Amino acid sequence: MVEQSDRAPLLDWEEVPPAELATAGPSPVREEDPSAGDPSHRRPPSGDSAGVGWGSALGGGAAGVTAVRSTAPPERVGPEGDASATDEEGDCAFLGLSVKDRRITEWEEKDQIVAVFVVTFDTRSGNMVEWCLPEDVNLDGVEFKSMASGSHRIANDFIYFRKGSYFGLACFANMPVDSELERGARMKSVGILSPSYTLLYRYMHFLENQVRHQLQCPGQYSPLEAFYEDKKAVLPPGGNGLVTACPTSTLGSMVNRCMHPEMKITHPAGCMSQFIRFFGEQIMVLWKFALLRKRILIFSPPPVGVVCYRVYCCCCLANVSIPGMGISVPEFRPFFYINVADITALETELSYVACTTEKIFEEKKELYDVYIDNQNVKTHRESLQPLLRINSADREKYRKLSEQRQLLLYSQEVDEDCTSNEEDLFIVFFMEQNNRIFQTLSEVAGSADPTLTADHMRAMGLDPQGDRGFLVDLLEVYGIDVMLVIDNPCCPQQCFGEQM
Repeated sequence: MVEQSDRAPLLDWEEVPPAELATAGPSPVREEDPSAGDPSHRRPPSGDSAGVGWGSALGGGAAGVTAVRSTAPPERVGPEGDASATDEEGDCAFLGLSVKDRRITEWEEKDQIVAVFVVTFDTRSGNMVEWCLPEDVNLDGVEFKSMASGSHRIANDFIYFRKGSYFGLACFANMPVDSELERGARMKSVGILSPSYTLLYRYMHFLENQVRHQLQCPGQYSPLEAFYEDKKAVLPPGGNGLVTACPTSTLGSMVNRCMHPEMKITHPAGCMSQFIRFFGEQIMVLWKFALLRKRILIFSPPPVGVVCYRVYCCCCLANVSIPGMGISVPEFRPFFYINVADITALETELSYVACTTEKIFEEKKELYDVYIDNQNVKTHRESLQPLLRINSADREKYRKLSEQRQLLLYSQEVDEDCTSNEEDLFIVFFMEQNNRIFQTLSEVAGSADPTLTADHMRAMGLDPQGDRGFLVDLLEVYGIDVMLVIDNPCCPQQCFGEQM
């Protein structure tokens, strides 16, 4: 039993990851859709009981480990099962990182919870915010973001989403009840808001416990009240609530973590592994759209948790660590789950990746450039359609990525090497590919003869013919001034150029 400290009493626990994490598949319950209804708010009085545990994992095979704080720092177990010591203060940092690495990422290790809330589905009013802290926080639309359309057909799920300048994580659960008033099913979500999605995974297990508690003991919010008092953010005055990019002083061996921080939202297999297996060579198509900062929308029926992984992985495809590169292009922003309430916000976005369970978005072609349905990647923009074709250079890059993955898996199995993981490999692979392209383009643009040839394209890992259109678009998007000269395969002696 853990001795109590002077912290919030209901937060002095030690969370232990479940020994076995079962993936919960779709489970039809009722026909009523919780996404419809009046988004009015009600806040029943608070109760006093403590939270109860919920041992099952959420849909999609994901498991989060809550940040642990106690008077006697326990041994930490990383997401791959490897034990790693705590830092000198006994505080929880990135799981699986060394003490030195955790010192490097200390700038991210602050509690930044700006709101906690409970959403319920009412058979008369639809989705509604049942309770929240602080009471004056603007949660308009959160009742639909944290309970995806179609969720009534599944048992549980987790959802990453964006609310204004904040990011949210909600855990949803659907419990059968013997109640005609509730039509045989009780559905709730418990969620949090933060200026950054980087560390939301740390609270997934807590949210998972609390949504089950809310289903079993409606109206008892004491654990959530204590959680908010313990974790609430102290945001800078006059700020917009956004967490800025990683300070340059922390770059170096941790550049990939800083440029696109780990979500740690999956179990040992990792979301990158699932992403690679799901899309295969199509990853190279997504990579090009991501590098061109296109608006990418992913459709999938619930559960939506695993699709939030794909949003994150798509963002990782566009990492570049060359200083100053990409400053003039739109930020490639993850919106995670969206619904019809987000249409107005998306109309002004120049670049994003998002997912939805609402098929109506496919008809809103003005809102996206690329639409992904299952493994089918398509675009309604004629100028982008050639990028859907996989060429020889794409296959070669995918072959190299697959070889690196196999070597990593072999070293983990045979040599018991736990120092590397697939997420790092994936991020670094595409970052190095992107760096090679932009480094070459920068060197050519700054040379006495700013002419880009087929040899340059091969050196960048691109197909001189198949990737010509992609490169033309890339030069335009990033404002790089070079002359592109590629041999015409039909007339080898004839060349054409394009001044960008």
